[in-house]
Amino acid sequence: MTVTTPPLAAAAATAPARTFKLWRLEGFPLIPVLILLFIAFVAIFADFLAPYDPQVGSLARRFRPPAWEAGGSMAHLLGTDHVGRDVLSRLIFGARVSMVVGITAVLVAGGIGTLLGILSGYLGGWVDQVVMRIVDAWLALPALTFAIFLAAIVGPSELNIIVILGGVYWTRYARVVRGEVLSLKQREFVRLAVVAGASKPLIMWRHIMPNVINSAIVLATLMLGVVIVTEASLSFLGVGVPPPKPAWGLMMADGKKGLMVGYWWLTVFPGICIMLMVLSANLLGDWLRVKLDPQLRQL
Repeated sequence: MTVTTPPLAAAAATAPARTFKLWRLEGFPLIPVLILLFIAFVAIFADFLAPYDPQVGSLARRFRPPAWEAGGSMAHLLGTDHVGRDVLSRLIFGARVSMVVGITAVLVAGGIGTLLGILSGYLGGWVDQVVMRIVDAWLALPALTFAIFLAAIVGPSELNIIVILGGVYWTRYARVVRGEVLSLKQREFVRLAVVAGASKPLIMWRHIMPNVINSAIVLATLMLGVVIVTEASLSFLGVGVPPPKPAWGLMMADGKKGLMVGYWWLTVFPGICIMLMVLSANLLGDWLRVKLDPQLRQL
């Protein structure tokens, strides 16, 4: 006797498979997400994963090549730098610096920019004029040059870099969020809230904020790579994270003199780490932009 599966049961059984296939075909960036998760894992558990203290070295073992080259050893898989510090340990702790500075600066910039963008777009009038003129002045300045100028004034430190990057990049959020708010405040649900007597702060909190948060999240993911590159550039120029604290940009600055004499691992490995993290963040941001943008979802 042949047993037939009811149509509803069959549809329910194949629904997860169809959903997984749909997400897979829509280009979910699996490898970039795994790379970011791995970097985050390394940053969180750096104290347990690093084989050596990243700030302590020995001149007796300086400029050791990676383990697979002549003169290398398994004790230092990726070699040592100009003062004998283990490169692998510094890369591991450098991931923590990049993650902390990058994510915190993005949150600071996103919080300031989103708040000012909502106020500017919804209130309009002189508030909009003041905020947008500040945004125009900020955007007229080259971001990296402006960040270098501010870092040279306040001095190099991890906290200062977070504040500087948040202050430099908040304008991107304000511009995007303001455009979203200008469209949203003409929608029927916002007008109905006004007619119902809701206050402006309540409307901005309950009706405007939830509808612009998607754009802010997408922009934050895309800005993460920009912030990491800027932090690495500031550290490379000596106005970012101060030595001897390990940072990928600072490692490249320390190793640039040895690059021409064959000590390639001092710059190549931190450069690869920066490239992988920035590229992964950008690919994730592109995918989120497609998934969270209603107009693109309808294509």
